[in-house]
Amino acid sequence: MTDSTADRLQPSAPYPLGAHWDGRGTHFAVFSEHAERIELCLFEAGGRHETRLPMPDCTDGIWHGYLSGARPGTLYGYRAYGPFDPANGHRFNPHKLLLDPYARQLSGEIRWHDALYGYRLGAPRADLAFDRRNSADYMPKAMVVDDHFDWGNDHAPRVPWSDTVIYEMHVKGYSKRNEAFAPHERGTFGALGHPRSIEYLKRLGVTAVELLPIHAFARDRNLLENGLTNYWGYNTLGFFAPDNAYLSDGTLGQLKWAVQQLHAAGIEVILDVVYNHTCEGSELGPTLSFRGLDNVSYYRLLQEDPRHYLNDTGTGNTVNTVHPRVIQMVMDSLRYWATEFRVDGFRFDLGVSLGREPHGFDPGSGFFDALMQDPLLSTLKLISEPWDIGPGGYQIGNHPPGFAEWNGKFRDDVRKYWKGDAGMRGALAARLQASAEMFDHHRRKPWASVNFVTAHDGFTLQDLVSYESKHNMANGEDGRDGSDHNESRNWGVEGPSDDAQITALRERTKRNLLTALLLSQGTPMLLAGDEFGQTQQGNNNVYCQDNELAWLDWSLPGTPRGAALRDFTARLIEIRRRHPVFQGLNFQHGRVEVAPGLNDIIWFDERGTDLSQEDWDNANARLLGVRRAVRRKDGKLEIAILLFNSDDAPHEFKLPEPTLEYRVLVDTDGALKQEPAPAYKHYSVAAFSAVALIAEVEASVLASLAKERILEASNEQPAEAAPQEAVESEP
Repeated sequence: MTDSTADRLQPSAPYPLGAHWDGRGTHFAVFSEHAERIELCLFEAGGRHETRLPMPDCTDGIWHGYLSGARPGTLYGYRAYGPFDPANGHRFNPHKLLLDPYARQLSGEIRWHDALYGYRLGAPRADLAFDRRNSADYMPKAMVVDDHFDWGNDHAPRVPWSDTVIYEMHVKGYSKRNEAFAPHERGTFGALGHPRSIEYLKRLGVTAVELLPIHAFARDRNLLENGLTNYWGYNTLGFFAPDNAYLSDGTLGQLKWAVQQLHAAGIEVILDVVYNHTCEGSELGPTLSFRGLDNVSYYRLLQEDPRHYLNDTGTGNTVNTVHPRVIQMVMDSLRYWATEFRVDGFRFDLGVSLGREPHGFDPGSGFFDALMQDPLLSTLKLISEPWDIGPGGYQIGNHPPGFAEWNGKFRDDVRKYWKGDAGMRGALAARLQASAEMFDHHRRKPWASVNFVTAHDGFTLQDLVSYESKHNMANGEDGRDGSDHNESRNWGVEGPSDDAQITALRERTKRNLLTALLLSQGTPMLLAGDEFGQTQQGNNNVYCQDNELAWLDWSLPGTPRGAALRDFTARLIEIRRRHPVFQGLNFQHGRVEVAPGLNDIIWFDERGTDLSQEDWDNANARLLGVRRAVRRKDGKLEIAILLFNSDDAPHEFKLPEPTLEYRVLVDTDGALKQEPAPAYKHYSVAAFSAVALIAEVEASVLASLAKERILEASNEQPAEAAPQEAVESEP
């Protein structure tokens, strides 16, 4: 509070929520339906001396007032007065300083202390024991900001979904070990928007970066006490403020600048957002913001015992997106990031929780309806993680049209096929074609399936082919954390190996997995670092490892093996970009003729013939071929063949008619080829290998070939068959 700041709040309108500077002063508004009184708390620059001003008015549950002279940089928080009645869900405690849920920038960090809890830690009555200690000294403060930024001629890339290749990254982990950046910029938006970073992403060919959570988040007390920390950021403290750790210059403008640089390179920015829970945890957690402002409104409580929280998220609490003011907060947050930071889309962590109504998951929930009717947000890239741990928590394929969804079945089935599991032919076929059995409804498109082999949660690609069990002891949980369902194979040795044969098998398997990912229909997502062999030493849950175990090792692309894999990945992305046949503009079911005698898709095995139901059901069959065909905008036909062999022996595939001059785009046994196939009718596929072939022909040429085949077929028929045909053709 400065000398020019007024000593009381003046009446104002109940909107907008948050703190908004108008050039003369600041309008403050915060929602609390059940509070009896709210105080605005102002702090000097050091965050110590506090001035409390009562909010002068409350309208429809929104407390609001205008403070003349309050300018950008003003530090503030709230205190809420009301019943401390945990048995009925109320946990008001005015001794606790509360963050504004709409705070757009924070000053300081949480300094863990028992005073941060609304109850007395260690008391016999646990969370029922009221705590009177002042928490202000240990709390970060909200900051009034000036949002001005000169965007120049920035334009959203608006990359079509069918062209999209997503690169999932952690802002800090991406650049922290990269010496191309100044030390103070490593691990921040300053490095992300740097020309060297942009150059690398462009060379790789990805069209979007998906950033692990950048909203302000809490570092768990128990992790810090054990020498660890919350690294991933799935522990939201505020839905409007970026985490200060990623701002090397301390300004919001740095994030906007990074988005601007990525946009100039044609790269979109997607944020991984966590609206399903907050960092306040269960009833035994701290009182930092939402709990103290209006616990009953912001969180879902057990109907039969509102002292306790509904925990569909596995984190202790679930945000109450049934409440209209909570839906409004989430929508306001999304619009703020889309307008003020110009991000291009959102990936919703545990998206099923956001779509839960009292009766369960509902694709027509209030939250989904609000989102899908929004004239701005509905036009962005919207991706859901289609599960949570609540009843009926796996809802893949069941989100409303307009959403894409993380396809965990793609991950599992492609892994199983390439590690040699039996009975995976049909499952692989379904995943290659964007899992149509789950997504081809309500006029959805193949892009709705976000395909991935690896993600931040689980093994990296290198570890997937190097470890058969997780090695998570560094996390301090005796190896209990992290999934046991990895579908990995170490090819003979657990962990690193100098054996040339094992190394060759691992490198080929990585190429196989990348080929399946990037040449499947649907939207591919690549985990940052997989393109050059990043390892986490078998740890499949580095959520608490803010160190070199989780940060990308930028020495790897400088090794022959790392450089080769990076170039292979870039080549696959370029193949996908160049050839519409791999992009999947529409679902293909083999019912459409692209040209006479040429269906949009056919499946075959090494014999080159259509697969019978018995062939599909053959558990020992490890060979699969697929031919796709599309008509390009220039009128030419583009015909691609993918050949997969997960057997431990080589096999020769007979290629289906018509006989065409195919080029070899990819052969994972030999990495990259572009010369014509050695034979037009056959191709030999090495053990545990994949091949991609392409032919581009004029429709007239294909029609001529079709006529020749018809003529050849008629000449091969017995002579006595002709009169019978003539008779049958008469009226």
